[in-house]
Amino acid sequence: MTLQGWFLILLFVGILLALTKPVGLWLHALYEGRRTPLHVVLGPVERGFYKLAGIDPNADQGWRRYAIHMLLFNVTLLILTYAVLRLQGVLPGNPQGLAGLSPDLAFNTAVSFTTNTNWQSYGGESTMSNLSQMLGLTIHNFLSAATGIALAFALFRGFARREAKAIGNFWADVTRITLYLLLPICIVYTVFLIASGVPQTMDATIGIRTLEGAAQTLVTGPVASQEAIKMLGTNGGGFFNANSAHPFENPTALTNLVQMLSIFVIGFGLTWTFGEAVGNTRQGWAILSAMVILFLAGVTVTYWQEAAGNPILQNLGVAGGNMEGKEVRFGIAASALFSVVTTAASCGAVNAMHDSFTALGGMIPLFNIQLGEVVIGGVGAGIYGFLLFAILAVFVAGLMVGRTPEYVGKKIESREVKLAVLAIAVLPLVILGFTSLSSVLQQGLAGPLNKGPHGFSEILYALTSAVGNNGSAFAGLTANTPYYNGLLGVAMWFGRFFVIVPMLAIAGSLAAKKYTPESAGSFPTTGGLWVGLLVGIVLILGGLTFLPSLALGPIADHLAMIRGQLF
Repeated sequence: MTLQGWFLILLFVGILLALTKPVGLWLHALYEGRRTPLHVVLGPVERGFYKLAGIDPNADQGWRRYAIHMLLFNVTLLILTYAVLRLQGVLPGNPQGLAGLSPDLAFNTAVSFTTNTNWQSYGGESTMSNLSQMLGLTIHNFLSAATGIALAFALFRGFARREAKAIGNFWADVTRITLYLLLPICIVYTVFLIASGVPQTMDATIGIRTLEGAAQTLVTGPVASQEAIKMLGTNGGGFFNANSAHPFENPTALTNLVQMLSIFVIGFGLTWTFGEAVGNTRQGWAILSAMVILFLAGVTVTYWQEAAGNPILQNLGVAGGNMEGKEVRFGIAASALFSVVTTAASCGAVNAMHDSFTALGGMIPLFNIQLGEVVIGGVGAGIYGFLLFAILAVFVAGLMVGRTPEYVGKKIESREVKLAVLAIAVLPLVILGFTSLSSVLQQGLAGPLNKGPHGFSEILYALTSAVGNNGSAFAGLTANTPYYNGLLGVAMWFGRFFVIVPMLAIAGSLAAKKYTPESAGSFPTTGGLWVGLLVGIVLILGGLTFLPSLALGPIADHLAMIRGQLF
């Protein structure tokens, strides 16, 4: 580890903390439906959408109606994307003449981008046409991100409203978030990426001559526009197979820093928005503090392990940190930081190959996802996932003080606790169940390229990434098979919507409750004790569930590496 590496990490966190309030205030304006400076230009566009769709943006919806509209919207987009991918070979915008995707790969990809997972069982430059990249995938990058933020807004209203029957309007939330947040930022972001050397063209390829005099053909396309929303919306699906390790996606150290910042910036801002929504910004800072503690702990372990290097190579006289699978233009610190950022935020973009990390260095990205993607988390999904843990934490605190637990003025009763447990339990049940299945079936065992604990980790990481809606991978797993395409597709759907529906039910239940003022017997939910309790609950409920799988995978792999064994 070096001072330069730690400076990068501290600079990264410092910039995000400085942006938290400005971004949070802008998000709060959208949450309340207030006018922004962009309404002068985009207001007529917003009203035009409502008129064409026959939507009254002021008509609030109860949680069931909100959930049904959200599900129908996402199912419709999934079907549209599946059709585009299957018909790719006969549709325009295909200068390379690429064939349509197989049924299982099209299903997997359509579910992946619908659920904001962006898992890729394919190489983008050799599989997807420009039209598929734009119409089939990039459109999901905007709308799945907008859906996540809209769902967070719905839960905020559950806490903020008093004796109400509604939690907002799904269509108005998604439209405003897309028009006034995601699109404007991405336009500026795309211009920055183009200026930095990222291609933005409809040409499929360009021919060059290398320094050695050989002819080479490079794939290009509308990369910058997809890259911007891929990062800002915590999507992660790469235009190229190498993702953000590819110089056409992430050419410089500056673009690397900006991409990491864009992954986290909305998640940071939403914590402030929550505090503003409930009338106490200290509540938002408390949640952010717990998130940052967990994040910095993960960065420390990953950077330490990658900088220490592989003991097997050191025993052979090869000194230095672990540079296998990393880009020289980024180095160990930036690669370790990126790996923790992308898995803490359910983004899935990578600038280094996680399969080539040291055993414990690769364990932290895996563990981040297994915590429930709540360490900052995906846009919207991180904060509403963390609030589920907060509900359980305040329930435990209520047991300690011997009274009905309360959080931001709302009594937390058995209904909310049961629904929170149901939402949180989906992840371990599906991850462990599907991993166990894949570890005994021949179709599952045919996937990993490595044997022993590391091969198990490749299976475990894939299922964890799918259920956690992350999308990154231990790329040693051969996933483009009917078995894994189907299984991972189902896992991604469970991990997204089997959490969302109970969460919306909690929002509806909380909105209907009266406001309960804080009293002398209330457990404080803004100080250091509360932050420590939050961290503990996340680690216990999110982490202990996976100790058996961790012991069988990364830890066993680490012990084997120390002993000098290779798998």
